[in-house]
Order: sequence, then structure tokens, then C-alpha cells
Amino acid sequence: MTPRLVLVLGDQLSDDLSALREASRETDVVVMAEVRAETDYVAHHPKKIAFLFAAMRKHAAHLRERGWTVRYTALDDPENTHSIPGELLRAADAVGAREAIGTEPGEFRLIAALEDGPLPCHLFPDDRFLCTHGAFEAWAEGRKELRMEWFYREMRRETGLLMVDGKPAGDRWNYDQDNRKPAPADLSDAVGPLRFEPDETTQEVLALVAAQFGNRYGTTDDFWFATDRAGARAALRHFVAHALPRFGDFQDAMVAGQPYLYHAVLSVYLNAGLLGWRECCEAAEAAWRDGAAPLNAVEGFIRQIIGWREYVRGVYFLEGPDYPARNALGATRALPDFYWTGDTDMRCVHEAVTATMRNAYAHHIQRLMVTGNFALLAGLDPQAVSEWYLIVYADAYEWVEAPNVVGMSLFADGGVIASKPYVSGGNYIDRMSDYCAGCRYDVRARTGDRACPFTLLYWDFLARHRDRFETNGRMRNMYRNWDRMEEGRRDAVRAGAGRFLDRLERGERV
Repeated sequence: MTPRLVLVLGDQLSDDLSALREASRETDVVVMAEVRAETDYVAHHPKKIAFLFAAMRKHAAHLRERGWTVRYTALDDPENTHSIPGELLRAADAVGAREAIGTEPGEFRLIAALEDGPLPCHLFPDDRFLCTHGAFEAWAEGRKELRMEWFYREMRRETGLLMVDGKPAGDRWNYDQDNRKPAPADLSDAVGPLRFEPDETTQEVLALVAAQFGNRYGTTDDFWFATDRAGARAALRHFVAHALPRFGDFQDAMVAGQPYLYHAVLSVYLNAGLLGWRECCEAAEAAWRDGAAPLNAVEGFIRQIIGWREYVRGVYFLEGPDYPARNALGATRALPDFYWTGDTDMRCVHEAVTATMRNAYAHHIQRLMVTGNFALLAGLDPQAVSEWYLIVYADAYEWVEAPNVVGMSLFADGGVIASKPYVSGGNYIDRMSDYCAGCRYDVRARTGDRACPFTLLYWDFLARHRDRFETNGRMRNMYRNWDRMEEGRRDAVRAGAGRFLDRLERGERV
């Protein structure tokens, strides 16, 4: 029988992969490859590359142990064509295959490369997700607004998670209002994610990545990610036992020098396929049922997975390949250098960017309300910002990154995801963090060169985009507050914002 090739991508490191279920261990050949086309379409953080390559090598060994024939190409293989279609074609020539099968990639870029490639490749649905494309399209059909909350409730009903006699546990669907507390003074129990010492396979990859990608944003120093399923499952257990009980209350909090607090840091494993949505949610739900974690924490965690994660994937595929390029607000300002260096007097931005450089990670409020909020307020080019997020985070793939950045953070999709722009001034950051203490800018100053740039830009953003947003029901109070200001103060605020943006464009330190 003529063998087929079975493509397994770096974010498809799951035993229960649709392409593997359709294949035969006896006749078909698994193809996995470390290629420059995937490391270089954006200049991914070295920690992300190292994580994926180490996890891929271990998954290839695991598949061989399960009886699969695996053809694996390392990055430094002299015969490497450095593209996925090229490696499929080379494998086909070597084993006599005439076709390939795979599981649908999570990026339109790679889907197109496989569909238009030199070797016929049939892609099966990626059913590791809860909601299929068809189910999301059916849910979205006829709706004026695609709000995540309503989608999330459908997913709760479908899965039965946190449901009691057909009703949401605690008689509430959402405990967000309980989950916005500043960090406690005592953080002695914030032990952070489970850390793993690099084994021999990981050390080999780290050396390769340091040699090949050492000039990129970030380094491989202090690499601690798990790189196999056993480690990922241990990381899940660690989170449920040590951080989940406090996750809900403090999930929006930010503390200098504390990049993890009570966050799970499981998305890197979940998005690569080492963990599944169901096992994560069921582990959290079991903790609630056993009295080991409060409902607000467990509901918030589950909502991020079967609500937000599934929802943004649905939007990405529903909206189509042009979605990442949208720019509804016409923002064109270049990405400042401090996104790459952290060299800024805005302490909140400095903390978020430098933590990202070190860890290839920042939690969702740092991403949304610090780096994302600044980008929106300052009118930064959405594609440049989006590319930055795709580069710097170990859990970033376009299906999840684009809706979060183009949609949620930057409102560049014109309101597909968010009913209003997620903008705030410095007061929000001051309330939810300790960043403002010791900052060169004064969060309480309303005007002048020491006034917090977030506050100046917040009001300037509202004024710039008044025609678009003043009739938005969720923004009317913002405009009422702006209109209540004395005209002289409004002029001073806009003048201060203008001076700041001029300095930004000139490349001066801000």
C-alpha cells in the first residue's frame, strides 16, 4: 500500500489529533520539521522557539514509542528545505508517498501554504477545540453583536461545567465583579508556576536556539517551561493546588517584580497541544466541588478557556484572512523602540515589557491594560503592534493573538469583539498595581509634563474619536466627564498629549 504522510505541526503535540486518527501506523509516515519559515515569518522570542523545538522532539519520540514511523527534520539538518511544504515534498520523494494529510493549522498563512503546495494535502478539522467552525457560525448567524458572554453561556450549557440542575452554580454566570482586587500586601503564597530544569534534549535545543537566534528580542536564559505532556500535567496540578484559590480575586492585579502572581501560565501548554481544554476545566471544577477553591476563581479560569479562548478562535475563522490587517481607527504611528527595550520612564510599560523580554510571558491585564492600552491611546499601527505580540509571547499563534490584539486591545476590527474601546487613564493602573509609586510621572497630576501619559492620552483619544464613540451607550459618561471640564483644562490636556506624542515620534525618551 502506498504510504501517506501525516503532518504534525509544532502546536499540534497531542495524541488525540484528527490526522493521526485518520492514519495508519502500519503504512503511513508522520512528518515533523523545525523550519525557518516558521521561526522567521516573524522573529519569534527564543524561548518560544526553544519550547516548541524541545516539545516537538519529545513528542516525536513519544509517537515512535506508540508505533509510528516518524520522519523528523532538525533545524540544522543540511538537507532541510526550511518550509513545511518543502519538507513534505522531500519526505514524499524519500518514502514514495503521493499525498499528505494533516490537522487544520491555526493560521490562514499556513493553511494557504499547504493547500497551494506541491503535494496534495487534505486537512481534517482540529477537533481539540470545543466549538467547531460550523457551530460558531451557527451561533453568530443573525446576531447584531458577537458578545463573548452569550457565547460563553452556551459553552457552559453544552459542557455542563459549573452547572447545577441546568442553572449556573451560585445562580450567576459571571463573577468578574469579584475578581478585580489589587494584590494583597502579603504575597508569600504566590509561588508562581511549576518550574522544570532543562533535561538533555532541552539543553541541546537551547544551545541550538541560542546559536541561531541569539540576536533576537529576549534570550533563552532561565528557561523553565515543561516540554512534554507529563510536565504540562504536573504544571496544571501545581496551579490548581497552589494558585487557583487566589486566582480569581487577584487576576487583574499587577506588582513590580512579580510577573506571575496567581496566574496559571498554562496557555503555552494548552496552545501547543500538551494540555486539553477539558482536563484543565475539569481539574478546576473538581477543586471547587471539593471545597479547595472558591467559585469566583474557578469560574474565572473556566471562562478564560471555554469562553474567551474558544470565542476568539471562532471570531478569527469567521472573519477570514483579512481580519489581522484591519485598522478601523486609521492608526498609523510607528511602534516605539521601548516596546523592544523597555527603556521608558512609564514604569508600568517598563515593567510589562522587561518581564516579557525575560519570560516570553505577561499576564492578560499587562497585555490588555498596559501595552495594549498605550498602543490604542497613542494610535500605534495595529499591524506593527500585532506583530509585536506575535513575536514576544510563547503562547501566541495568530488565531488567538489577532482577535486579542486587533479586536480586544486596539478596536481595529471596528467593534466585532469589543462593544467599546478598552481604554483607561492612569487611575486604573494605579488602582490595580504598585507601578505608579516611584514613576517619574505623577498619576495625580492632571496637566503638565509630569502628568501621567496614560491620562493625557485617554482624554485626547476620546476627543480625537468623538464622532465615532460619543453615541456609544457605554461611553456617554466618559464624554459627559470630558464636557464638564473647564475649557482651559481641556486645552491643556490636549496640548500635553500633543507634546508627548511629538516626543514619541521624534524618538525621544518618554
